[in-house]
Amino acid sequence: MQPVQENKMGVKPIPSLVLSMSFPIMLSMLVQALYNIVDSMFVSHYSQQALTAVTLAFPMQNLLIAVSVGTSVGVNSLLSRKLGAKDITSARKAAGNGLTLSVISWAFFAFIGLFFSKTFVSFFTNDPELITMGTQYISICLIFSLGLFIDIICERILQGTGDTIHPMIIQSTGAIVNILLDPILIFGLFGMPRMGVMGAAIATVFAQHISTVLAIYYVRRNKEIVLKKSSFRLEKQTVKDIYAVGIPTIIMQAIGTILITSLNKILIGFSTSAVAVFGIYFRLQSFIFMPVFGLNTGMIPVIGYNYGARKPKRITATIKVGLVVAITIMGIGTALFMLFPHILLSWFDATPEMIAIGTVAMQRISMGFVFAGVSIVLIALFQGMGYGYLSMINSVSRQLVFLLPAAYLLGKYVGLDALWYSFFISELASFTLTLYFFRKIYKTKIKTMTA
Repeated sequence: MQPVQENKMGVKPIPSLVLSMSFPIMLSMLVQALYNIVDSMFVSHYSQQALTAVTLAFPMQNLLIAVSVGTSVGVNSLLSRKLGAKDITSARKAAGNGLTLSVISWAFFAFIGLFFSKTFVSFFTNDPELITMGTQYISICLIFSLGLFIDIICERILQGTGDTIHPMIIQSTGAIVNILLDPILIFGLFGMPRMGVMGAAIATVFAQHISTVLAIYYVRRNKEIVLKKSSFRLEKQTVKDIYAVGIPTIIMQAIGTILITSLNKILIGFSTSAVAVFGIYFRLQSFIFMPVFGLNTGMIPVIGYNYGARKPKRITATIKVGLVVAITIMGIGTALFMLFPHILLSWFDATPEMIAIGTVAMQRISMGFVFAGVSIVLIALFQGMGYGYLSMINSVSRQLVFLLPAAYLLGKYVGLDALWYSFFISELASFTLTLYFFRKIYKTKIKTMTA
């Protein structure tokens, strides 16, 4: 019997391994962030009402992404740990069960999209135009979300085996298709009807399904994960292991839905321009945060594999490389938001009122970027080692304990300009909590580890 060949995640020098694993993901996420910005730019040029409607709809879309990303992170962590322990059968079971869970999740969101889209949008406003546009956008994104679920799971399966090139191709292809379709369907070019936000939603789900076709093709070609019919049959222990990391990640992401919903509710009390500015900021900050999340994604399988293989020095080396990269990216992002907010806002056809609100908002929010970058890197350690609940505690604290109360109190008693300081306050507090968890994990699980 031939010995199992060592995966590159267990032997390749850490700096080049982390960068080679992360860079393709970071690049594809940059393309995705660029799509988010371009998409919002097209929508904003259609009308400010359209941009506001999409911003109000975003929390529900974020919940959809939360479940898909959370499940896929659980699959990625479990699969890489099993590969590190040379348990190939269990690794393949993790991949197959993840795909089955993604189909079940899609069915749930399709039901929500069919029957509750209008109810959700009506929570924020009684403006008929906003309700109509928001409902159209949400319902299409939810009902036709199967492509998103399958795509994200397949990408994480590939990443869990150390393949980050094909996920980059998959995600970049979808984003490029989306960018090309947006102006055609939103503004009605080349003989197509002018569909506004409905066109933006159609472009999104169509591109997701293009990505899915590519994703399935590459998974079928992967030599380490050969899926059989038995792999798709749900197994209690496998599902439990997936969601041990997946559920905390879902909660972390889903809390973002609660946060954005609540902030939109607070901001709309000041003006629709404040809501639109928040929507613009959210798209722009993704261009800074997405590469760091890509770094996080690239680090998780490296950490998981070496945790399974009992190689503590490679785990700590991975964290050090991640910190250097994340702090550099976030430092650049802070400088851009501090020095050029008016230029960034002008891309979205911002009104003078939006520029006045947005300049203050972007400068004050960006004060916490570097702290956020460090936290994201350390969270990769928790997720890669299977301690997803620590990430969940951190996320709940950051958004619901620190950010939301601070935003409410500052907005109510000081004013809109002061409200934006709540983001810096929450990032600093979250950073402190993350360091505490890291020291605890390092002392009890990494420092005492023997190969």
